Amino acid sequence: MAQGEWYYCLDHHTVEPYEACRSATRLGPYPTPVDAANALEKVAQRNDDWEHDPRFNDEDEPDDEPDPIGPFGG
Repeated sequence: MAQGEWYYCLDHHTVEPYEACRSATRLGPYPTPVDAANALEKVAQRNDDWEHDPRFNDEDEPDDEPDPIGPFGG
């Protein structure tokens, strides 16, 4: 385990070190256990930011043109 790596486990709804659950069911790494405990709040905030970002939700323009940022976020 790398020092300072903490994860939020989606199966157990707990903060865990690297050696715990498999990567597919957790969020992270985070630098502290507190940051890992706030993982779901961080995800919700990022989703909200994205949903309200005019670069991604411009109702005035058709979706016929390719995304200038690219399919993987640039």
